[in-house]
Amino acid sequence: MQLHPDDGLHVHSLYDEATGSFQYVVADPATRHAAVIDPVLDFDAPSGRISTRNADTLLAHIERERLEVAWILDTHPHADHLSAAAYLKDRLGAPTGIGARVTEVQSIWKALYGLDDFECDGRQWDRLFEDGDTFDLGALQVRVLFSPGHTAASVSYLVGRSAFVHDTLMMPDSGTARADFPGADPHRLYATLQRILALPGETTLFVGHDYAPGRPPACMSTVAEQRSHNVHLRGAVDEAAFVTMRRQRDATLPLPALMLHAMQVNIRGGRLPDPDAAGRRYLRIPLDRFIPPAT
Repeated sequence: MQLHPDDGLHVHSLYDEATGSFQYVVADPATRHAAVIDPVLDFDAPSGRISTRNADTLLAHIERERLEVAWILDTHPHADHLSAAAYLKDRLGAPTGIGARVTEVQSIWKALYGLDDFECDGRQWDRLFEDGDTFDLGALQVRVLFSPGHTAASVSYLVGRSAFVHDTLMMPDSGTARADFPGADPHRLYATLQRILALPGETTLFVGHDYAPGRPPACMSTVAEQRSHNVHLRGAVDEAAFVTMRRQRDATLPLPALMLHAMQVNIRGGRLPDPDAAGRRYLRIPLDRFIPPAT
C-alpha cells in the first residue's frame, strides 16, 4: 500500500498477515533516498523453515521505485516476528540502526537463553540511537524519540509530520501495546504515550501491528484521533488507572507465538545463530520460564 502523508513523505506499507505486522519503506521523493523500518523475516515454527518472502517483496518495491536505501531500522527487538534487517543489509549494503537501550534487552535475553558467550554491547547494529538523535534521509531529517514501556529499548522515528511508533500504540479501536515482556514497564509505557500524544494533532502515526478487529488491516491514524478515540486512553485516564488496566489485560494474553524463537535472532540484529561444523543452525527454547495465563 502506497501512502502519502501531507508532508512530502512517501510511505509504502507491507502487511504480514501471519504476524499482524506492518513493515515500511519511507522515502524522500526529491532524492529517492529511503529507509526500511521493521522488516519481517518469515519463519514457519512447525517446520523450522526460514524464508524471505516479505523481505523480497520490499526489495522488489525498492527496485521498482528506483530507491536508494540509506537506513535499515528496527524500532525494538520484536517478540512476534524475526527481523529481516541483516538479510536486507547483506543485499543493500545500507547501515542498520536501533535504540541504544537494546543492550539492556540483550542482557535480559542472554540470561534467559543461556548464551554465555554472547556480547551485549549492540555491536550487531551499525548505529545505536539515543533520544533526540537526528539523521538525514535525503533532504528530510529523522528524529529519534526514546519510547520505552513495551520494551526497554523501544524508539520511535519522527519524519516531518509523521511518526513511526512501533508497538506503543495500536489503531484507536485496539488500544495500546502490552507491557509484560521481560524489561517492559506499564509506568514507562504511560509516560511514552503522553509524550507521543503531545505531538501536534495532525501528526500521522504509523503503527507496528494491527489485528484487524472486524475490519481490514490499517496502519495510520493521527495524534488527534488517538487522543479522542483510543479505547485505552480516551477520557481522563490517569497513570494509575492505565497501569491497572494494562496489568489486568496483559495477565490474560498468551505469549506471542514466535517470541521464544524470535528474540534470540532479534538480539543479534536479525542474524541467525552461527552454524555448527556441519553447517546446521539451531534455535534454543528456554523451558519453564514463562507461565501461560490461566484459562
